[in-house]
Amino acid sequence: MPAAIRRQLPHLLSKARARRIWLAAQRLDVAEPFGAGPSAVQAAAEHLGYVQIDTINVVERCHHHILWSRIPAYARADLEAAQSTHKSVFEYWTHALSYVPVRDLRFFLPEMRRRKESPSNWFGTVTPAERARVLKRVREEGALTIRDIEDDVLEEKNHPWASRKPSKRALQQLFYEGRLTISARSGMLKTYELAERHFGWEVRPRAPTEAQVLDYMLDRALRAQGLVSLDSICHLAPRLKGPMQERIDARVARRRLVPVSIEGGERVSHWAEPAALDAASAGIAPVVHVLSPFDPLIIQRKRLALFFGYDHRFEAYLPKEKRAFGYFALPVLVGDRVVAAIDMKTDRANRRLLIQQRTDFGDPLPAPERAAVDEALGRFERFQLGT
Repeated sequence: MPAAIRRQLPHLLSKARARRIWLAAQRLDVAEPFGAGPSAVQAAAEHLGYVQIDTINVVERCHHHILWSRIPAYARADLEAAQSTHKSVFEYWTHALSYVPVRDLRFFLPEMRRRKESPSNWFGTVTPAERARVLKRVREEGALTIRDIEDDVLEEKNHPWASRKPSKRALQQLFYEGRLTISARSGMLKTYELAERHFGWEVRPRAPTEAQVLDYMLDRALRAQGLVSLDSICHLAPRLKGPMQERIDARVARRRLVPVSIEGGERVSHWAEPAALDAASAGIAPVVHVLSPFDPLIIQRKRLALFFGYDHRFEAYLPKEKRAFGYFALPVLVGDRVVAAIDMKTDRANRRLLIQQRTDFGDPLPAPERAAVDEALGRFERFQLGT
């Protein structure tokens, strides 16, 4: 290890200060950090780096929920406009399928190339003929959904996640290799379009080097997390930890990053930019957030447990008798404390939000905070029902 790195002893941070840094980076320390409208969706996506998409809709799907948590005036049409009209966000795979800012698209080109050269058979094998037929149809007829393709001969599945429609497999493969992009989405129904035509490219963006992709991932994590570890930067991408450590060491040597040790988690190395440490002295206002289990603050469970002392459990796929918090529990954040996990379900037919189970943590809340939580649950219900 270079001597310059050895000489920098880690800054020891209390968990309270570590939480303040992370919450400020996630923009959950204030009520309305990004404004409103499609521009707020763009700003939120650019700051967070990505907004995860998920199919579960027992309450509003997580991409809408994550945005609403940071954009109180959020409307679902804002995301539709950002994706289809302003074209400021696009869909691609990060650690999961996500909305990503278009300004960052070029950093995904190497992964698109890799998926073209080594296609996954997760959804079934795509033959060259199927791929060419679907690509030709989109090129000649324009954007389409899987419902527009009615001449498929259905096949038996050879994998539980595979599709019986060869055209669907081809659309997915062309999407992952970057030839097609999702130009619009209605629920889970996706419209596919040629990437060049959707984005108006005459020439495709230039692909970055491997080092540039690593720097992009590191910068994205620093911006959205404040304090980073190898696990938090390379979430579900462990193969990148070795080269990422080299990028971190280079920044530490240049004093652009500071080693950090978090109280109670000294065995996990963290780093921060000096400015993030300088800005973390003030307390956190008791802003209330009802968060999605797929929110960036919640999705990395070990990090959440270290910073907040809270072990979230996602139990939708567990048998009912084994659930502690419920089918789809939503953590409730008050300031820098997770005070409850509430299992909710939207009864759309009767236009109401049902609380299936509530698990409170710690001492009973003071009356003002109880009232703030009730008000937040009311806002969440109105968001669910579109009122």
